[in-house]
Amino acid sequence: MYTSCVNKEDFDKETIAFFDKKSVLVTGGSGFIGSHVIEQLIRLNAKPIVISRKSEPNFLKGTIDKIQVCEGNLFDKNFIKDCIEKSQVVMNLAASVAGIEYNKNHPASIFKDNMEMFMNVIHESAMSKNIERFLVTSSACVYPRHCSIPTKEEEGIKDEPEPTNSGYGWSKRMEEYLGKKYSEEFALKVSIARPYNAYGPRDNFDVKMSHVIPSLIKKAFDSNDGSLEVWGDGSHSRSFLYVDDFARGLIETTARYSYSDPINIGADEEITIKNLSIIICEAVGKYTNKKLEPKFNKDGITGQPRRKCDVTKLKEKLGFSTMVPFEEGIKKTIDWYYKEFICK
Repeated sequence: MYTSCVNKEDFDKETIAFFDKKSVLVTGGSGFIGSHVIEQLIRLNAKPIVISRKSEPNFLKGTIDKIQVCEGNLFDKNFIKDCIEKSQVVMNLAASVAGIEYNKNHPASIFKDNMEMFMNVIHESAMSKNIERFLVTSSACVYPRHCSIPTKEEEGIKDEPEPTNSGYGWSKRMEEYLGKKYSEEFALKVSIARPYNAYGPRDNFDVKMSHVIPSLIKKAFDSNDGSLEVWGDGSHSRSFLYVDDFARGLIETTARYSYSDPINIGADEEITIKNLSIIICEAVGKYTNKKLEPKFNKDGITGQPRRKCDVTKLKEKLGFSTMVPFEEGIKKTIDWYYKEFICK
């Protein structure tokens, strides 16, 4: 079972003091990123509250005695109101999102679901007298297809979001806007994190629904002919962020940057999909004892040509830098996948 590599002493003193003994509602807390946030909150002596459709979420079985689970869903306004009344901090991580093909084909559904859930949560949070802080978890998908590299926060309202992620990108732009306006109208203290591409243990490895790293890892293990299909020519790039750093960034932002002003959360590095696929082929090959090589499908959907996080504001405001180097994070992710899905 994987546990977060982030400990209490890895956080800023202000963050440690802010979360101590606080009741923290984490929407999406039973999912990939949310479960890591929950683990780190427990180490900060917070009292996490998780909304889940299950009484014992799979990723939280190791922490179930240290959290409160509320069974229900975010489309039920009365249920949400009851959960918020028990809380002092709300971290909104819940989102409808999947891999690039699904996102491209379901923009209206993704936009509708995200906006409905978000509106329910932020409105009830603003109406409550208990909520000291509200986190909007946005995304680098707000940025347009052609933007400056590295990309500063100001470009999050430039042009339109990348078309292959339009429904998700627009929903995140709207969440940022509403976070700012609810802060202005109702004096709700709002933090807005704009994280880059997450990867790591507990991600979704369903090829049809997953993002590029889990998709490539699964396809590499499943390969029977020594090839790994990669969409595009491999020239497009991303700024990947290991899930432990991702979760830590959300927590630090919530505690220390509540100005309803977006801040990038990411790593100061850019990697091409070609280099990523080579790294995955070599790493998976050590488990399978087979030689793997990328095979590029130039007709595949690729999305934004380049993506690199500008971390200037992140370092200036929060002094934040990543703890897990990319290749180490890939090894941790592959090792988790191997133990969870291949060995069992």
